[in-house]
Amino acid sequence: MPERLVFISHAGEDTWIAKQIAREVADCGGRPFLDQADIDIGAEFEDDIRSFLDQAHELIVLFTPWSLDRPYVWAEIGAAWLRGIPIVVVLLGLTPADFQSRPNTPVFLKKRDMLHLNQIDQYLDQLRERVDGGRDNG
Repeated sequence: MPERLVFISHAGEDTWIAKQIAREVADCGGRPFLDQADIDIGAEFEDDIRSFLDQAHELIVLFTPWSLDRPYVWAEIGAAWLRGIPIVVVLLGLTPADFQSRPNTPVFLKKRDMLHLNQIDQYLDQLRERVDGGRDNG
């Protein structure tokens, strides 16, 4: 069974937090993709992002006050949505009501369960089960 690829979408201001999430994903046996860690300096940034998103099994999007207006975050969500892969919304500095009340938030995101960053262990436990289940079947 191939690795469980997890794309982590975030704003540049949230890089440190995104790196911690990536470390936790790796500890669960997943393979995280984080732009700062996985794209070489001088590489075709958009091509690398698109290539990994084409292969990813799921997307974690870290929504903070900084990421709400970042075009790349929304483009990455759109790509994941079109592929039909799970999109895990993690909030920091926002409540679900704050996020859902934004007029530009797509309905398909408003309907999802959202986690506060302090609840991410719930997601990580499920990821670990998916990774372990894939190993048993592979």
